[in-house]
Amino acid sequence: MEAHVSTIVGRDGELERLSAFVTAGTGQALVLRGEAGVGKSALLDRAASAAASHRYEVVRAAGVEAEAELPFAGLHQLVYPLLTHLSGLDDGYRAVFDAVFGPREGKAPSVMALGIAVLDLLSLAAADRPLMLVVDDGQWFDPGSADVCGFVGRRLSGGPVKMLVAVRSGAAPGPEATSRFDTAGLPELAVAALPDEAAGRLLDMRHPHLGPRARRLVLDHAQGNPLALLDLPPYLDGERAGELIGIPLPRRLQHVYGTRIERLDPAVREELLKGALDGVGAGTAANRAYGTRYRLRRADEAAASGLLEVDPVSGDLVFRHPLIRSAVVQFASPERRRAAHAELAALHRDDVERRAHHLAASAVDPDEETAAALEAAADSAIRRGRAMTAVTWLTRAAELSEDAAERSRRLGDAAFTAGHSALLDQAQRIVGSVPPPDGTESPSTAVTAGYVALHEDGDVRSSHHRVAAAIERLSRDARDPGEALDRLVILLLAISQYAGDGETWERTRELVRSLSDRVDPRVAIYHDAWSDVVRHGAGLRERVERAFCDPSVLEPWDVSRLAIAASQVDMLSPFRPYLRRAADREVETGAVANGMTVLQLLMLDQMAAGEWDDAERTGRRALDLTTSHGYALLAHQSRAHLGLLAAMRGDLDDAREAQAVVDAWARPRGVGFLTQIADAIGTAAALSEGDYEGAYLHAIGITAPGSFEDCAHQAPRTLLDLVEAAVQTGRLEQARLHAAAALEAGLPGVSPRLALITYGALAMTASGDEEADGMYARAEAHPGFPFELARIRLARGVRLRHARGPKDARPVLASAAETFERLGASGWAGRARTELRACGAPAQAPHPSLTWQEHRIAELAATGLTNKEIGQRTRLSPRTVSSHLYRVFPKLGITSRAALRDALARAHDA
Repeated sequence: MEAHVSTIVGRDGELERLSAFVTAGTGQALVLRGEAGVGKSALLDRAASAAASHRYEVVRAAGVEAEAELPFAGLHQLVYPLLTHLSGLDDGYRAVFDAVFGPREGKAPSVMALGIAVLDLLSLAAADRPLMLVVDDGQWFDPGSADVCGFVGRRLSGGPVKMLVAVRSGAAPGPEATSRFDTAGLPELAVAALPDEAAGRLLDMRHPHLGPRARRLVLDHAQGNPLALLDLPPYLDGERAGELIGIPLPRRLQHVYGTRIERLDPAVREELLKGALDGVGAGTAANRAYGTRYRLRRADEAAASGLLEVDPVSGDLVFRHPLIRSAVVQFASPERRRAAHAELAALHRDDVERRAHHLAASAVDPDEETAAALEAAADSAIRRGRAMTAVTWLTRAAELSEDAAERSRRLGDAAFTAGHSALLDQAQRIVGSVPPPDGTESPSTAVTAGYVALHEDGDVRSSHHRVAAAIERLSRDARDPGEALDRLVILLLAISQYAGDGETWERTRELVRSLSDRVDPRVAIYHDAWSDVVRHGAGLRERVERAFCDPSVLEPWDVSRLAIAASQVDMLSPFRPYLRRAADREVETGAVANGMTVLQLLMLDQMAAGEWDDAERTGRRALDLTTSHGYALLAHQSRAHLGLLAAMRGDLDDAREAQAVVDAWARPRGVGFLTQIADAIGTAAALSEGDYEGAYLHAIGITAPGSFEDCAHQAPRTLLDLVEAAVQTGRLEQARLHAAAALEAGLPGVSPRLALITYGALAMTASGDEEADGMYARAEAHPGFPFELARIRLARGVRLRHARGPKDARPVLASAAETFERLGASGWAGRARTELRACGAPAQAPHPSLTWQEHRIAELAATGLTNKEIGQRTRLSPRTVSSHLYRVFPKLGITSRAALRDALARAHDA
C-alpha cells in the first residue's frame, strides 16, 4: 500500500484537502470513502502524522468485522484513551459512560445522551491541546458506535476537535452493504483508483525490475488500486497468473494473500486465525478493543511474509490490511475455524456477549450451554438498546437448542423481539420455520400473526378472534406457559383498545378473569388504563406510579405499555426525560415499534402541557418512522394526533384533511380508537371556528349527553367540548346532564386534567353565580393544562361581563387571550380578543402579517429579554423562539432585535 513508501503517489488533490482539514482553525469531520486497497489508510496515516506535528493529540480506532455486532465496541476504542478525563465530568455524564462501558446494570443511554456525554469528554480532553480522532474501516463499526460518531461529527464546528473516518465502499454488514456513516450527513472525500500515469509510477518505484509484459499484466489486473500494484507482481510474474482473470479485485488480493498464508507453519496459521476471528486490528490504528482482544504471539514468520506489521502505538502485531485478515479466515477449513472460536470463547468467559458470539460460531450440533449463553447475550443486547442484534442471537440459540420445547420458546422470543424491532417480515419467517407438533397454531405464531395483522392493516376483528382462541387453548394446558400467555393477553388488550367497543372488551374481560393469577400482575393495570378510565380509573395513578418507579429495570415493551397507562391518567410528564431518551435509543437499532409508540405519547403530553411547536415536531417524527417501517395503524394514529393539534390551532384545512384520511381508513376496519379521534378532530375544528352546532354533532358521535360510552377512550377527553357546544347551541339541559354525569362517575379523582375539565363543565352549566365561582376556583387548582384552562377562563370572562360588568371580566379574558396567543390557537385567540373589546379594552392587534405567537414573542424580545428568558415565559424552547424571530424580522422589514421596538410601534400606529 502507499503507506509503505515515503511518497504518496498520485494523491495531490486528496493531500491538499487533508492538509486544509488539519490546519483549519475550527473543529470538523471528514469521511474518506473508497474501495479496498485504494489507499485510505495511507491517507489517514499522513493526516495523523500532520496533526501530530501541529501538536494534536491523535486517538486512533479501527473497525473490525468480528465486532460489528458488539454494542459500542468501536466507540470504546475512541473513548478508552480519554477516560482519564472522566473526573472532570458531572455525575450524570459519568453515569452514561458507566452504563455503556462500566459494570453498572440498567438501560443503555440513547444516541443523543451518549453523544452529548462524548462531546463533553472531548471538550475536556482538548482543553490543553487540540484533538484528532482517526477511524479506519468505519464500515465495521457497530451501529451504536457509528451513530454516536455521526452525532458527534455533526457538532464539532467551533471547537478544537476533528474527526477523520475511512469507510470502504460496499463492505458494510447487512444485506444492503451500507454503512451507518453513509447516512451520517458528514462531509466526504472520495478516494478513487489511481490514474494510469500515477499507477505506473507507483509500480515502477516498488517493482523496478518487472519486464514489459509482466508490468502490463499487473497494471491491467490492478486497475489503479495501490495495494494491488504493490502485492500482485510476485504472483502475476509466475505461471499462475491466468487463475486471476475474471475475479473481482479484492478476491484477487485475497488469493494472493492465501498463497502466502498456506506457506506458513501450521501453528502460525492457527495463531493468525484466532487473531482474525477475534478482531485483531489492521493497519496502524491502535489495537484497543471493547473488552479483551486476542494478542498475536509467535507470528514473526507471518510478519516476515508481509502479512503483519507492528502497531506503532500499542506495539502489538496487527494485520497489514483488512483483506489479509479476511483471507486468513477464508482459507481456513470450517473445522479449524470452529476450534479457534472455541478457544476464544474460553478466553472471553467473563464477557457475556463476546463469549456467546464465539460459542455460537464454534457449535455444529445442538448444545444447550451455548444456546443459554446466546440467550443471555440477547438479554444483554436488549438492555443496551440493541434488540435487532438480539433477534439474531435468539434465532441462533433456537437452532442450537437440544430440547424441542426450548427451541420453540426461543424462536417465539426471537419473533416477538423482531416484531417490536419493526422487523415484521423476519418475525413471520421465524415463527413459520418450525410447524407445531400437534398441528395447531403455536402461541408464538398467534402472537406474531396477530401483531402483524394489527399493525400492518389495522385488523382488529380477525386478530382478536385468533389471539383469543390461542389464549383459550393455552389456558387448558396444565404446563407452565412461560411468557407466551402474558404476551397473548397483552396483545389481546391492545387489540381491544384499538377496537374501542364494549362488546369486544367484554369478551376480553371474560378471558382475563378466567386466567386469575396466571398472568403478570401488570396486566390488571393495562386492562384498567387501556379499556375505560371512567369505570376503572380510581386509584390507577398510584398503581402506575408503583409499577413505573424504576423504568431502567423494564424491558422496552414494558416501558411503552406502562407509558400508555400513564398517559391515560395524565401522569406522563414526570417520566418524560427518561421516555425521550428511551425513544431516541430504541428507534435506532432497538425496539423500534416501542420507540414509535413512546414518541406518540410524548406528543400528546406536549400538547397537554401547551408545548405545541415541540408536539408537532415529535408527531412529524413519529409519522415519518411509522410510515417508513410499514406500521399503518401507528401511522394513522400519528396523523390523527397531528390533525387534532391542527384543529386546536385553527389550521382547519390540515385538520379536516387528516380527519378524512384517518376516518376513511379506520371506519371500515372497525378501529374505533381512531374513528373516535377523527370525531374529536371534527369537534375541535368546529369549536375553533365557532361552529357550535357542528361541534355538538361530532361530540355526540363519541358519546351521548349524560353518559360515557363503555370503553370509548375519547368520551372523557371531549367532556368540555360536548358541554360547551351544548351550552352555545341552547341545549342547557343536555350540558348540565353531561357535566353532572362526569362528577358522578368520579372523573375528578382519575386525573388532574379530568378534574379541570369536569369542574370547568360544572362551572359553565351552573345555575347561580356563587356555584359557578366555586367550580371555577376548583378548576383553577389544576393549571398544568393551559389550553383547557384558557377555554374555561374565556367562558368565565364572558359570564362575568354579563353578570358583574367589564371591570371584573377584563383580567380573566386577558389571561385567556394571552394563553391562546402563546399557543397559536388563532380561532380561540380571536374570540377572546373580541370579548376584550366588548369590555372596552384597546384592540392591540398585531402587525397584520404576524401571527399571534410571533407578535407575542416580538413584544417580549423588544423588552430586551433573551431567547431563553422568552422561552421560560412562553413555555417554548429557545430554538423555537429563535425560529419565530427569524420569521418576524423580514415581516417587519428589520434585521436586528434593536429595531423591534420601533417596528412594533409603527405597526401599532398604522
